[in-house]
Amino acid sequence: MIIPILKTMFQEGTVLEYVTEKPEFALSMEYFMDILNYGLYSVCGADYGIIHLLVVLAVFITCSALLSNLFRYLGQRTVENMKINTLQRIRNEVYDNMMNLNVGFFSNERKGDIMSKITSDVQVIQFCITNTLQVAFREPFLIVGYLVVMFAISWELSVFSAVYLPIVALIIGSIVKRLRHPAKTAQESFGEMTSVLDESLGSMKVIKGYGAEGFFRGKFNKVNEKYSQISRSMMYRQQLASPMSEFMGITAAAGLLVFGGYLVLNGYGLTGSSFIAYIAIFSQITRPVRAFTDAFANINQGIAAGERVMALLDAKTSVFDKSEAVELKEFKDKIEFRDVRFSYENREVIGGVSFDVKRGQTVALVGPSGGGKSTLSDLVPRFYDVDAGEILIDGVNVKDIKIASLRDKMGLVSQETVLFNDTIENNIRLGNETATFEQVVAAAKVANAHDFIMEAEEGYQTNIGDRGTKLSGGQRQRLSIARAVLKNPEILILDEATSALDTESENIVQAALDELLKGRTSIVIAHRLSTIHNADKIVVVEKGRIAEQGTHAELMALKGIYFKLVELQQLS
Repeated sequence: MIIPILKTMFQEGTVLEYVTEKPEFALSMEYFMDILNYGLYSVCGADYGIIHLLVVLAVFITCSALLSNLFRYLGQRTVENMKINTLQRIRNEVYDNMMNLNVGFFSNERKGDIMSKITSDVQVIQFCITNTLQVAFREPFLIVGYLVVMFAISWELSVFSAVYLPIVALIIGSIVKRLRHPAKTAQESFGEMTSVLDESLGSMKVIKGYGAEGFFRGKFNKVNEKYSQISRSMMYRQQLASPMSEFMGITAAAGLLVFGGYLVLNGYGLTGSSFIAYIAIFSQITRPVRAFTDAFANINQGIAAGERVMALLDAKTSVFDKSEAVELKEFKDKIEFRDVRFSYENREVIGGVSFDVKRGQTVALVGPSGGGKSTLSDLVPRFYDVDAGEILIDGVNVKDIKIASLRDKMGLVSQETVLFNDTIENNIRLGNETATFEQVVAAAKVANAHDFIMEAEEGYQTNIGDRGTKLSGGQRQRLSIARAVLKNPEILILDEATSALDTESENIVQAALDELLKGRTSIVIAHRLSTIHNADKIVVVEKGRIAEQGTHAELMALKGIYFKLVELQQLS
């Protein structure tokens, strides 16, 4: 639009040529001026002048600007929608896949690093990838359009520009191509920082109790400094791309000014208004080119973050349902361990264990720490899969049973009570979301938890804080038992459920456990042997193998490992 305005104002050639017949369509500035003059002639007759033409051009420019900004707004709305939807979908996909992974996967991963991938890294992907898509869809049209007009005005100047622009791209590319490795290192460093933060928040009482605030401050500051240095170095390079491209653009414009002036002054078919328009268009083409270079500077961050997120998204669980897996509809007979072997990272933990747990029996696993008792109990609900041998339920290998139906028949009460930052009622209801409030209360009464719940400020609606910090150890354990009672499982696994409690709390919890065990098949891991002397069978596990098994009386008569453990506890 600069060309007709300049021509009209400075009257280069015959601007106000009256066009009395509608011109034939053509993609040229001449057609545009002819159709404009024809329109004015049709409305005003032969009385229109330069001011009329300028008014029409001004209205046309204003309408163009209105449409341009309207569609820019609509385009940005569309892109923002895409960004938010992309972010939501990626997070959902990553979280869903994470929930499907087996327990062993998380033993080798830092929780803070996983959190960083789901939050920070996904955000980087969303920003970088969608911005790049926006640039890839829009900027090429602008660049091509500008180039077409530039060649139409002056092919000589356009050849100069076509030679110059690739040089700019190469210079900027050499700056940004080295960003990918630092970007990946920065994301890993951020994950490390999140891990330290998570550990600090989850262990604040221990940190303060041991006066370790200074150690953790130093640890966090060191990781934070590393992340800041990497980010600073990366930003320096990234921010260099835009001013460098702008400087190169202005340098080229200066060269065009000299070369174009020569063409105008020496009569090479380039008018002053066309030359000014050309300079204006050239200054505009640098913007989409710069957007391209900025986008490719950012995309390296997106690629680095994407590799980390996709590693988590593509992670496959080693514990999965077979295509021919069956439902465990009812537990009728027994759980059987047949020559079970299991290793953690090539270190054998269980070596050829065989025993069975009949329906309705309580079988206790005892022995020295690190012998493999907890690992054996983790193999039954398939938190891990055996390396060799079999675990059978009613003669069916657990690997041939659908995981959901297998775990639906089981309840777990562990030494480390896991509660959530929610109400007491919702924590108990975790085992049975469809239970009525009356059933929740009944389960709490069986677990000897109802009295202390009613003493709380809001009863069953009391929020127990992060990990249940507002409750004592015995209270937390009784809520865990109430949760198992409400689920009403056929098979119960108790992993040292009372070992972390004081004597009074242990007696209360043990009474709740005795009530819970009635009529159920249970595997009990215990260090305090006084709590399991009534078990139907006691299996002594030492160094991943069964050393002894039998009833309390039979093992005492053997005077072996179990006898010595009982004597030591009685002596203490």
